[in-house]
Amino acid sequence: MATTDTTQLRLQAQIDHSSPIPYYVQIKNLIRDLIEHGEWKPGDVLPSEPELCQIFGVSRTVVRQALQELTYEGLLIRERGRGTFVAEPKISESLVQRLTGFYQDMADRGHPPVTQVLKQEIVPASPKIAAYLQVEPGTPLIQLDRLRFVKGEPIVLVSTFLPYALCPQVMHADFTRQSLYMFLERECGLFIVRGRRFIEAVTANEYEARLLGVPKGAPLLKLESVSYLEDGKPIEYYYAFHRADRSRFEVELLRVKEPKKPTESVALPRSNALKEEE
Repeated sequence: MATTDTTQLRLQAQIDHSSPIPYYVQIKNLIRDLIEHGEWKPGDVLPSEPELCQIFGVSRTVVRQALQELTYEGLLIRERGRGTFVAEPKISESLVQRLTGFYQDMADRGHPPVTQVLKQEIVPASPKIAAYLQVEPGTPLIQLDRLRFVKGEPIVLVSTFLPYALCPQVMHADFTRQSLYMFLERECGLFIVRGRRFIEAVTANEYEARLLGVPKGAPLLKLESVSYLEDGKPIEYYYAFHRADRSRFEVELLRVKEPKKPTESVALPRSNALKEEE
């Protein structure tokens, strides 16, 4: 996309060379505003660095700093030899996910995912997974491996493990377009009430890279989770690899007020006058 004359005039008019705000911050804000208001759309190519220098009347170092920071923020993609492009918006996920699971979380945001089931079979519990699910090693588990697509793009590769004895119906269900959590509730009478989540940064191995459509060694976000029923019994363990270039997590924080301590009564010395009245 070539920058229109109107946009160039708008940018030139808004950069304030007398402002105490650093030039690169002003440029960042102007470019971000153009993207957020849809004037520059995902996939559009920005003007070259020399063109931006001319538009803003600043040095190339200033322009590069602004573009680099917008790239770190995920708004731009810079490709050697091709230029700088507006990035596709990242898929926003809730880290807590209100315990509805990935499917419902995405559906509520207007992006119902499509799932490719890679594995749906009974496996013996490894010592690590047995510890998470509080079962004996070797206990039959259902392993459900899925590749989740949002807007036709692979976003998450997830492996889920559930005790077979608690939900054998899962073995024969079609999870192409339905939520596992909703299935557990409706068909198995199992309602998940809480969970523990762990997140870390990892790099894609050859298998993960091939399925998620990223280069080997690309950054991924690994999420591990244990989910529990109302009686405290763990029902699900999973680990999922999220594309770092297409995902971000939201965390809702609540501040809990400390209960007020009861005011201690202090015995005050009685005056001599009161003693005399007694």
